[in-house]
Amino acid sequence: MIENSDVAKQVSELMLDYSRRLDSSIALVRDSCDAEEFKGYRRAVGKVLGEIYLEVLTPLYQKHPDLKPPGMD
Repeated sequence: MIENSDVAKQVSELMLDYSRRLDSSIALVRDSCDAEEFKGYRRAVGKVLGEIYLEVLTPLYQKHPDLKPPGMD
């Protein structure tokens, strides 16, 4: 994973921001679309969030544990 700690920090911040935005989009769809659309969208976003966590953040925080936000265990 990323060796440079400055780049790792920037990537972490971006991934956490994207995750928050994706999470917010679920509420938008919930409030604006029918139940089936919401269910499918929530499932799709859940997969994306899972990939961000497993494939980007977990290896990043293994390499740079000091970047890991509190409570992200």
